[in-house]
Amino acid sequence: MRFADLTQTTPARSFGLRANRQAARPQTRPVQVVVLAAGMGTRLGRPLPKPLTPLHDGRSILQRQLDTVGQVLGPAVDVTAVVGFQCELVMQAAPDLRFAYNPHYARTNTSKSLLRGLRATGPGGVLWLNGDVVFDAAVLEAIAPALQADESFVCVDTSVVGDEEVKYTLDAEGWIDGLSKTVEGGLGEAVGINHVSAADKAVLVEHLEACGDQDYFERGMETAIAEAGLRFRPLDISRWAAVEVDFEADLDRANALFSGPRPHLHPVPDDVPDGTV
Repeated sequence: MRFADLTQTTPARSFGLRANRQAARPQTRPVQVVVLAAGMGTRLGRPLPKPLTPLHDGRSILQRQLDTVGQVLGPAVDVTAVVGFQCELVMQAAPDLRFAYNPHYARTNTSKSLLRGLRATGPGGVLWLNGDVVFDAAVLEAIAPALQADESFVCVDTSVVGDEEVKYTLDAEGWIDGLSKTVEGGLGEAVGINHVSAADKAVLVEHLEACGDQDYFERGMETAIAEAGLRFRPLDISRWAAVEVDFEADLDRANALFSGPRPHLHPVPDDVPDGTV
């Protein structure tokens, strides 16, 4: 398979979850999800793509995300993973996904990975997840009404504001205004779970295209807000757990919050190529 053809040749398939969840839901367009899994994640210092980092419950971060997404949003959810660093391992670990390849993963940031992910989706809004965020299923349950209403939003945690995290500010009407690691007067942290509506998606794509290679996707959101009037609603998920795993301490915290044996559906092969994460 040629990497350039991944989005055309690897259609997403359902996860084979219990059909009774789907029967209880109204017949609406399946939720589209993009997982950003292309980066090298050098700060964690592991020899695997960070989404494949094993958790104490026996699953990788990615598999836990997929299990949670399928559990809450239903088996028809349409998932695209943007891959780059050691992409073969991610594809082997989750073969039922659609894949979009970022060949420039080593020199571009999340703005370009999200751009490729959004381009691989069909009509409609898109929920996107950073590939290193471990979160409670209750987070997705809480945002389900906003997904059904097709609102653009950013999940935020107001309980802490870390120096290294993406922070946000609001305008006078309560919409997201500033969104970056360097924003001053941050009201909380963006946790890496966001949604763009069908109506806003083309504009966000345009602004991601204009981003520099080293820009985070939040830069594209900021310029779309400032220049095109896009509105992202802050959804406060502080009462539930969501941990973005950047460092070993984050991994320890995620394992402490989310423990319990689960099956590891797609074990990572033993012959892992050398590399940094």
